[in-house]
Amino acid sequence: MASFPIEEEKIFTLGQAMSSGFKDNTDTYPAPPVDPATLDAALATFSAKRDAAVAAQAKAAEATVEKQEALQDLTSKMKADLRYAEQAVNSDDTKLKAIGWGGPKEKTPLAAPGRVRDLAIMEEGDGTIRLAWKKPADGGKPSAYEVRCRERTGNEPRRIVGVSMTTEVALTGQERGKELEYVVLAKNKAGEGPESNAVVAVL
Repeated sequence: MASFPIEEEKIFTLGQAMSSGFKDNTDTYPAPPVDPATLDAALATFSAKRDAAVAAQAKAAEATVEKQEALQDLTSKMKADLRYAEQAVNSDDTKLKAIGWGGPKEKTPLAAPGRVRDLAIMEEGDGTIRLAWKKPADGGKPSAYEVRCRERTGNEPRRIVGVSMTTEVALTGQERGKELEYVVLAKNKAGEGPESNAVVAVL
């Protein structure tokens, strides 16, 4: 059995075929519930409404273009007045607020990053180690992470053994057979954050 179409053009085409078929085959279809004349009227109504909708869409598209042009013109005029106002009062925030505007915002100085969180060993190998951590929960945005290491039993300062732009790093060429202690700290132009928790490995 045929399926009733979904697309409106196919529905319209089927309606035309039905009307024509009923008219040409009155012996077979003597009394359809909706006679061909009524069906033709419905087809004509749909056709007119469809054409009106197409015209309305075209008009709406034209109106949208005109609206955007008007908005651009308004924006240009407003910006010209705002530049004038800023110069007239030397960007005084209080005076500019009288016209709904405001002075330039003061830049917030960059802060050093906070403490790196949850440093953990993800993988160990022969002279290799892979570390991962979470970015600081506070402070300025890190631009890089610095990995430092020293022998756990020693008192010497930790030395830099790696730098990462992400929250993990794979280190190779590490000293073997020693108990090594690793920490990570975040850095940016404003400075460096506190060292993370330490992790210990014997590689």
